[in-house]
Amino acid sequence: MGRPKGSKNKTKSTDTTGDLFAALPSPCAVDLVTPRLRSADPADWPAHPDWQPLLQTFWKSQAGQALLRALQARLDAGACIYPPQPLRALTHLAPQEVRVLILGQDPYHGPGQAEGLAFSVAQGVKPPPSLRNIHKELQRDLGWALPKQGSLMPWADQGVLLLNTTLTVEDGLAASHAKWGWQALTDLIVTEVARRSPHCVHLLWGAHAQAKADLIEPTSRQHGNAALVLKANHPSPLSALRAPVPFIGCGHFGQTQRWLQEQGVDWRWPALTKV
Repeated sequence: MGRPKGSKNKTKSTDTTGDLFAALPSPCAVDLVTPRLRSADPADWPAHPDWQPLLQTFWKSQAGQALLRALQARLDAGACIYPPQPLRALTHLAPQEVRVLILGQDPYHGPGQAEGLAFSVAQGVKPPPSLRNIHKELQRDLGWALPKQGSLMPWADQGVLLLNTTLTVEDGLAASHAKWGWQALTDLIVTEVARRSPHCVHLLWGAHAQAKADLIEPTSRQHGNAALVLKANHPSPLSALRAPVPFIGCGHFGQTQRWLQEQGVDWRWPALTKV
């Protein structure tokens, strides 16, 4: 049965977030079994204990509270938000254990793709184009065979912090949460790594990641740490081959190994053939 003629079926919004959600559809059309964010309570988001002081301070801040309210409002509206665990990158490593920080943009926005580790997908999920370009550069730079799966978990287990600058996204809407306040938290995370990791290579892929470059070297020097910052375009097909620094051909993987070994750190990229 259709709406009565002339019915507007509108109610005045009381949402204090203004136009923040104006272009976001609700509810989610993805099936209910697809992994997604279920809770906007950070108590439900595990992280390594050494990150907790930083996280607790942020969640109590005005920016942190605003971010959590925005997430809750979208969940209440039935939105489908990825990944299921926004802080998963922080579960594997303490700040002082990070040897490589890979900084991306925002999570994959397709069903079942984002798993809370930048650029990584779970086993059995087809690698998205950005990840396929990472595989191609590994092959070109290190002589690897192309991995047959897309999980970067072996890296996360061996000192690689796989972090996006924005930690949530809505289904089908790239960068939909980019202005929600995640940047303030990831600024703190990047700074904490620079402050506490004695030797770390920071791979900044894309403009969003490179905006954090000024946080790294001054902080590392101040605390007596060694840091190498390498920049390239994002591995997305839209930018991977473009100037000024194409991702394909950047040589970051080999440079990372050589620099860490020069610092006396016996470290190599873990193979991705087995998970």
